[in-house]
Amino acid sequence: MYPSSPSAYDRAITVFSPDGRLFQVEYAREAVKRGTTALGIIYKEGVLLAVDKNINSKLLRGESIEKIFQIDEHIGVATSGLVADARRLVDHARIVAQEEKMTYNKPIDVQMLTQNLCDLKQAYTQFGGARPFGASLLITGVDDKGTRLFETDPSGAFNELYAAAIGGGKAEAEVFLEKEYKEGISFEEAVALALRTLKKVGDKKISKETVDIYYITKKYKKYTKLEKEEIQKYISKIK
Repeated sequence: MYPSSPSAYDRAITVFSPDGRLFQVEYAREAVKRGTTALGIIYKEGVLLAVDKNINSKLLRGESIEKIFQIDEHIGVATSGLVADARRLVDHARIVAQEEKMTYNKPIDVQMLTQNLCDLKQAYTQFGGARPFGASLLITGVDDKGTRLFETDPSGAFNELYAAAIGGGKAEAEVFLEKEYKEGISFEEAVALALRTLKKVGDKKISKETVDIYYITKKYKKYTKLEKEEIQKYISKIK
C-alpha cells in the first residue's frame, strides 16, 4: 500500500506520488501565491505590465522594490514569488536575448525567449540536487508576429494570453479581467483596467508609490515606464 501522507514523496524533486504529482513543484506554486499581484494586458497599440509593489512599511523606499524588468528594448518581464529566483531567471533571459542579437543581428522572438526560460524551469523539476524556481513570470513584448503576452509556471509550462495575472491575487484578478477586458481597448483603457484590477485584489489602497506600469508599443517596439505623475492621474480618474 502507498503511504497516505505526501511527506513520503516531497523529499526529492524526482519522485512522483502515486497520483502523478510532484509536490516540490506544487510548493513552488505556493511560493508564487505569496507574492504580490502582477498583470499583463494587450491593448490596441501595444502591451503593458502593471504590478502592486505592496509597500507595507514607511521605512521601505519604493524605488528599491523592482518587480518589472527590461530584458531587451522590445521585451519586458513582470515577476511574482521569490525575488531572488526571479532575478536569476531575468539574468538568464538577458543573456539569451543578447546572444541572439550578437549571433543573428536581430532581436529575439518573444516566444523563443519564453520557450528558453521555460526549458530552464523544467530542467529544475527533473534533476536531483536542485529545486524548482519559486517564481512565475509574465513575459511581454513586440516582435514580427505582433504584441505577445506569455504566462509561465514554475513547472516550465507557459500559455499565451490577451490578459493575465500572477501572484497572490491571481484567481480574483483573472475573474475580473475576464469580465472587463475587451480586445482592441486603448492604452488609456488598459491602464485604467490594470489599476482597477490591482485595487480590487490588493489591500484596496493603490498610489503612484506602490504601483509600477511599463508598456511597449507596436510602433516603436520600445520598453517605456509610465511616470508616477501619469499614474496618479489615472488613479484619480478611477476613484
